[in-house]
Amino acid sequence: MGVRFARSEPRVRAREYVSGLLAGLERKNGWTLAERAGETGPQGMQRLLRAADWDVDAVRDDVRDYVIEHLGDPEAVLAGDETGFLKKGVKSAGVQRQYSGTAGRTENCQIGVFLAYASRHGHALIDRELYVPQSWTSDRDRCRAAGIPDEVEFATKPRQMIAMLERAVAARVPFRWFTADEAYGQAGYLRDWCEDHDVFYVLATRCDQQVHTRADRIARADELVTEFADRTWQRLSVGAGAHGPREYDWARRQIDGRWKTGRGHWLLARRSIAEPTEIAYYLCYGPANARLVDLAWTAGSRWHVEEAFQQAKGEAGLDHYQVRAWRAWYAHITLSMLALAWLAASKTIAAKGDSPNLTKA
Repeated sequence: MGVRFARSEPRVRAREYVSGLLAGLERKNGWTLAERAGETGPQGMQRLLRAADWDVDAVRDDVRDYVIEHLGDPEAVLAGDETGFLKKGVKSAGVQRQYSGTAGRTENCQIGVFLAYASRHGHALIDRELYVPQSWTSDRDRCRAAGIPDEVEFATKPRQMIAMLERAVAARVPFRWFTADEAYGQAGYLRDWCEDHDVFYVLATRCDQQVHTRADRIARADELVTEFADRTWQRLSVGAGAHGPREYDWARRQIDGRWKTGRGHWLLARRSIAEPTEIAYYLCYGPANARLVDLAWTAGSRWHVEEAFQQAKGEAGLDHYQVRAWRAWYAHITLSMLALAWLAASKTIAAKGDSPNLTKA
């Protein structure tokens, strides 16, 4: 991706930046990364993020292509989710008091919306968008002060997810399913987009989701699930957890949806073994011959994006930045995604008996 940099200085500094993100530093900010690179101050690293002449979005695409090169699989899952970045003050682009799943409460923070790629070879983040609330987009002077371009308008998080899915589809990223939590599953326009583009999905939804059955009946998701016969439930493992296999009882029923040859719609339910009253609900669209285990495995794959966040923050400095500007946020996040992608690819390469390296910028 060296061709994305207009001059050699920012290209070399970007390599030092990514190498620093991968180093065992307690904090990975402009000061510590500059010190590790032998620089006397953080100005060069800050300039790399804020103003240096390199194509941040093109590097994002290179990161995606690199991930596909090493982790690509036609049976892969795209997993969408968001994560919060706690901030002080009111000047960082997009910051406001808003709910952060990371903190589990309403905090002063920025929210990043991400798309992860998960296959049998590993997982990594391949796309990102900074959520900019309406309180920002309705104040253009505030936006300009934070470097947010005038053409950036308010977009809901599901709209941002659609934009990332559009880029993945346009780039012919190999995958089989898309999954996300109920914040995205409840957005009917996101589900419509997926069906219009034949993107198979398993999307979480709320218990009070209104569902159309194939018998011209409309009922809440939880009401329909109470009608499932005991024999409908199957105990399945959807991957390895911290304390062993993640096992749940799963069941589904066909529901109504836009008709398309060879495609089907289902309401999927996941029931806790230890607490049978704890049930999660999903709306699904996919091949008519999709099995229950296919839907359950896809639903379980959403945990890969959570694992990617944890790894990116713990090992690649995703949340260690000290920047306020729009462009600087995208630059840092993209370079952190590159570091995470290299870590993911290195595991695959090592499994083949080779050794990864970072000798080229």
